[in-house]
Amino acid sequence: MIVPMRVSLFIAGFAVLAACGPRQVEVKTAPEPTASANSAPSVQLTNNLSQAVNIYVTVSGGNELFLRQVAANTVEKVPVSGVASGSTVTFKAVTVDGSRTYQSRSAPLSPLFLWSVP
Repeated sequence: MIVPMRVSLFIAGFAVLAACGPRQVEVKTAPEPTASANSAPSVQLTNNLSQAVNIYVTVSGGNELFLRQVAANTVEKVPVSGVASGSTVTFKAVTVDGSRTYQSRSAPLSPLFLWSVP
């Protein structure tokens, strides 16, 4: 009876030592953003109003797409997803209370379209 118990203790001890042994660890950095992610068109909106605005984009002959809400008195770069650079677009900003609407000129969408409200 003593021999099987010693074998069991030896196996348990060996398992504990193996579990506490050194481990191989692989450390990586985050992948670099792809070129297409960096070149996605966007609008840099300067909101000079005292309230937030909802930003929309309309592609010439297409539907209006909601982009994002931009806080009052801020400058924010808003990605224009799903619209190809060079497409003719118009941006629209509507105050959150709906009382005022601002519209940009119709122009080709560049990688960074600058627009200020009002």
